[in-house]
Amino acid sequence: MVSSRHEAAHRIFQDRPELLAPVFRILDLPPPEKAAVEVLTPDVTEARPLERRVDSVLRVKPYDGGGFLLAIEAQGRCDPDKAVNWAYYVSYLAAKYKHPVLLLVVCQDKATADWAAGPFRLGMDDWTTLSVHPLVLGPGNVPVILDPEEAAQDLTLATFSALTHGSHRDAPAILKALARAMGTADPDSVRYYTELLEIGLGAKTPAGITWRNEMSVGTYFPGRGTLIEETFLKGKAEGKAEGEAHGRAQGVLRVLEKRGIPTLAETRDRITNCTDLDTLDHWLDRAFTVSTADELFAEEEPGR
Repeated sequence: MVSSRHEAAHRIFQDRPELLAPVFRILDLPPPEKAAVEVLTPDVTEARPLERRVDSVLRVKPYDGGGFLLAIEAQGRCDPDKAVNWAYYVSYLAAKYKHPVLLLVVCQDKATADWAAGPFRLGMDDWTTLSVHPLVLGPGNVPVILDPEEAAQDLTLATFSALTHGSHRDAPAILKALARAMGTADPDSVRYYTELLEIGLGAKTPAGITWRNEMSVGTYFPGRGTLIEETFLKGKAEGKAEGEAHGRAQGVLRVLEKRGIPTLAETRDRITNCTDLDTLDHWLDRAFTVSTADELFAEEEPGR
């Protein structure tokens, strides 16, 4: 079964293909400028005798032509069997789509990244029939981003960096900078990156616990038991039992509580007495980015 951390390491490329431009620069490759990116099926099974699936496959079509496929594999450990599998993936995709294929391996520890760089040679001792040369992203070449302003300039790269460096000694500082940077992002992006990181870092790791204490609310990855999902589902259940407005108000207060933001009695009364669902939704969006409870009301909404 694919692990949550495994999924997060490659899924970000499907959901945020703009990550390809900085990644290609990291790998010293010319970035595909103004390219259209299409997510293809990862199934590379023939006649289905045995299921074979690449983690992610993207078709990249630069505006000036010359498209190619990017097969992305998240690798958590050294695995001698991977050489044959990767050779199969690349050969199959090239034959099926008639495009050049690049293999990108994403690793979260240096030892695995060093191993994954290969090359992997298939054949006899004195003759190589096929050689696989993956591109590799790992702690050795993905930048560490500690400046909130730098993180805010490219949240996708900053999030990917935080995933890659989850075991780095500076992980708490990396995550703190990213949390501050998210204060400038739109609510949908904040929710997505927040939950992707909670899944990708692992709920019980030191970095995962640090991140879990930083952010809350909404869900992009249902069924994973993240804090965001817990908050969302609990608020939704309360909404059914006690009325939508009350449930959403409790959701706002719960997010503030989880983030350690104090609320005065008059603030709590203002939130719980509000019956306008649009206003409550607005406060709920703001609850996971504000520094103080008063910032919820910085912009007065009609209908309160």
